[in-house]
Amino acid sequence: MSDERFVIEGGARLSGEVTVSGAKNAALKFMAAALLAPGRTQLTNVPRIKDMHTMCALLESLGAETSFEGHEATIDASGIDSYTAPYDLVRQMRASIVVLGPLLARFGKAEVSAPGGCQLGFRKFDFHLNGLRKLGAEVELDHGFIKATAPNGLRGAEINFEFPSVGATENVMMAAVLASGITIVENAAREPEIVALADFLNAMGANVVGAGTGRIVIEGVDEMHPAAFEVVPDRIESGTFIMATAATGGDVLVRGAREGYLKMELEKLREMGVEVRAVTGGIRVSVDDPGELRSVDISTLPFPGYATDLQQPMMVLLTQVSGAGIITENIFENRLQVGEELNRMGAGIDLFGGHRALVRGPKRLSGTIVQAPDLRGGAALVLAGLVARGRTTVENSGHILRGYEGFEEKLTGLGARVAFESGTALASRAGTV
Repeated sequence: MSDERFVIEGGARLSGEVTVSGAKNAALKFMAAALLAPGRTQLTNVPRIKDMHTMCALLESLGAETSFEGHEATIDASGIDSYTAPYDLVRQMRASIVVLGPLLARFGKAEVSAPGGCQLGFRKFDFHLNGLRKLGAEVELDHGFIKATAPNGLRGAEINFEFPSVGATENVMMAAVLASGITIVENAAREPEIVALADFLNAMGANVVGAGTGRIVIEGVDEMHPAAFEVVPDRIESGTFIMATAATGGDVLVRGAREGYLKMELEKLREMGVEVRAVTGGIRVSVDDPGELRSVDISTLPFPGYATDLQQPMMVLLTQVSGAGIITENIFENRLQVGEELNRMGAGIDLFGGHRALVRGPKRLSGTIVQAPDLRGGAALVLAGLVARGRTTVENSGHILRGYEGFEEKLTGLGARVAFESGTALASRAGTV
């Protein structure tokens, strides 16, 4: 990915309207859930990003037929003839692990390479594996592969998560819909994408209640059927554009943004003095002078707490406001690394132990060459380039393409001066394959 980069000329104030794409973290799980039923599942409002193409390739490696035209994806899971998700695809995207539950539920066996994706620190798969074991599966780790079998089918059980893991909640939900009896998931993840997945599973014939609370109850059914479903808007993309607008002193209507998806983030922005209001069709954000905003402290937590995926864009915003704010990262230990790149631009951020950062503002950032550490960190560095003096080049920007559709086009449409440059990787960019 080293030949992919964003080049930003700073100083432009964002204004106008932007429409957010479908949620990456919902669409990927819907595509995995399509494995639960033979026949054609049709999804609309699917974002055209790299991860969608990777998931299509993964499903095709299992024997599914897929098509992806415009923002519509079709998955026909009638011809599944493999239960092994290969390393070369899974390593590109950690969300691949969610094919484990659907394969196990429908076919009684699954084998998935340990996931890859962004390097965000040590990830334990225990929540996924122990949850499936509670449902009666035999699960083992063997030479880098997670192997699971349930030759006699899965059985409903009570599962208590030590931590409300989103991926583990999704895997258990998708496995439990075809299990015999009732499954109760306690301390379940409450993210909007969990609610969306439950709605999709119910559209396929499942019986899932309680999604969006800490207690989800799933009554197993004998079979599932394909469904047509629309992917919900991406709350992380929404939050990214909202913070980009605030940082540049802009005025933007973010179409598709939902206030209920960004409860804590919007509360913090209002505490800072950002004018944010829900309007018909989206959220409008307006800031006259970022330097007149007040700093805040944030701590990342599972939903409805402050989203870890929006911590790095907030770090950029905090460099532009008055006062000192403390960021505490409680989800991923490596997510504060972007502070080191921001310091190359003059941010002067103090990092403590990998979990805490002190951000003082306002700072006049200067454009330079920086490296995107991960997907959201790369997007944050593009935001930093928007407010910096001069030119900023964000190298290793392939990460960003995994999560944002048409990022530079949308920013350019708001008045930003942003260009994406690539060499040999251009042909594989989302939307051109």
